[in-house]
Amino acid sequence: GRVAYLQFKSKNPGGSIDNLNQVYRKAHNNDMDKWITAREREEGTLIRAREIASSLGLVMKLSDVEFQGDASTATFYYTAEDRVDFRELIKHYTREFGIRIVMKQIGMRQEAAMIGGIGSCGRELCCSTWRTKLTSVSMDAAKKQQLSPNAQKLTGQCGKLKCCLMYELDVYLEAMDDFPTELLELETKKGTAYPGRIEALRKTVWYTYGERSETGSVPVTLDRIREVIMMNKKGRQPDDLVGK
Repeated sequence: GRVAYLQFKSKNPGGSIDNLNQVYRKAHNNDMDKWITAREREEGTLIRAREIASSLGLVMKLSDVEFQGDASTATFYYTAEDRVDFRELIKHYTREFGIRIVMKQIGMRQEAAMIGGIGSCGRELCCSTWRTKLTSVSMDAAKKQQLSPNAQKLTGQCGKLKCCLMYELDVYLEAMDDFPTELLELETKKGTAYPGRIEALRKTVWYTYGERSETGSVPVTLDRIREVIMMNKKGRQPDDLVGK
């Protein structure tokens, strides 16, 4: 069976094996009983801790409480937009719980990783299951993948942009390297065609004759675009964009 040690995995999100403390010895039955008892105190402690923080009027959100294996110390994880004065709060916690108090601020992504949940994909959150390195995600990642700037669809349960926006970004960036730096207007016998939406993976650009709108747009492959550009440079115009 599995061997228990005097080293218990921390709830601290984003941690790695390199951050673990030293293992001194195998855990005895008494050690395990004490640890289990400490873990059972966490939920009740969190509820009471939130009540105390609210009574003091502190603008913060307590996300979780983690007891050490010997139940002598508890770490309170919280999120807050501004600095919070904990001096009075820690006094109340010490009197209420009779333990050493450690306050640790975490970000919104870390909070989601700690609490867990189900994403819009229907699966458990990546950050709470397998993703250990939480990086920032910018709107630029969504733009480069031609995603609709819909905040509701792009935002995860943490209130930030979804981590999965980064999963396919490199594929899109590599595909975009095949496109010219600037998409040119193309001259045909039907009139001037203006570039619009890009489908990087399909290597296609949607062009519109006349006014710049999605109405009546035509998908043109990248190879055909290069062909028309060369024709225009020679003073020639194709009958239309699609060609044969």
